[in-house]
Amino acid sequence: METNPYKNSRVLLVEDEETLAIGLEYNLTDEGYSVDWAKDGKQALEFFELNEYDLIILDVMLPYYDGFEIAEIVRSKAPQIPILMLTARTSIDDRVKGLELGADDYMTKPFHLQELLLRVRGMLKRKHWYKTFSLVEPVYQFGENKVDFEKFDASHRNKKFKITHREAMMLKYLIENRGRVVSRKELLENVWSINPNIETRTVDIFISRLRKYFEPDANNPVYIKSIRGAGYTFLDEKEIL
Repeated sequence: METNPYKNSRVLLVEDEETLAIGLEYNLTDEGYSVDWAKDGKQALEFFELNEYDLIILDVMLPYYDGFEIAEIVRSKAPQIPILMLTARTSIDDRVKGLELGADDYMTKPFHLQELLLRVRGMLKRKHWYKTFSLVEPVYQFGENKVDFEKFDASHRNKKFKITHREAMMLKYLIENRGRVVSRKELLENVWSINPNIETRTVDIFISRLRKYFEPDANNPVYIKSIRGAGYTFLDEKEIL
């Protein structure tokens, strides 16, 4: 049996559906992870304040504080922690809201256990990969923008803000491949580590967020451009001029 290279990673599982949570806790522990199970939003925030986690699995519908509120609080304090959001809602608006508030990815209930475990491993893999990857050109400036990929600090026209772990990964990947067209398939495989055949608007949502952060006009991007039918390309000043 293959050894999990990310075992001993600490996972916060936030799920109020007891039967599902017990099964997830058992299987995550069996994978080698150290798991804390929070049964509601209040307990989730208590765990978060007391401990450091490598990943959070977060249900949307919870007592006290819902998953959207928790994601927003976590992101304001720890942008580097990957968040996998679980939702029973099928509305694309709910999924978009979760991603906009800081979730890195989502899965809709019911889901296959093996897919969730693969998602978790992929997110941990990217988290470890990013630590090394961010050491190459850790600070990057373009136009009136500056990004520190180690600290997740960014600025646009001297206005400072934080970006999330996944936003940083995606922007870093586009910058490392600047001037080249990068497809959605490539981004899903290399930034999310998930099957690119899965129907998802995740890439487009993250592109939209990056444009709001860094473009002079998000509706007319000059740095992160769409190439119809092919994907996206990042252009720096030299290529724009």
